[in-house]
Amino acid sequence: MVLSLDLQDFLLRARVLKLYRQALRIARRAPDHSRDELKQTIRREMQSNKNCNDKQRIRFLISDGIERLKSLDEMLDMQGH
Repeated sequence: MVLSLDLQDFLLRARVLKLYRQALRIARRAPDHSRDELKQTIRREMQSNKNCNDKQRIRFLISDGIERLKSLDEMLDMQGH
């Protein structure tokens, strides 16, 4: 199956994948006892929105994800992780 993406779809897909990689990198810094649960939550969030085709909704989800990652990153920094 070959996906035919226009430029805008391609760029949105790239942003989603970048966000996913960033989330997994930040999850590696989480304490051992919560790391696996955090990774599962990240995966679940991505899977639940996998079939979203509304570009405006995708942009919103990306922005929301970035803000949530910033908060998580700051919290881990405060905890010394």
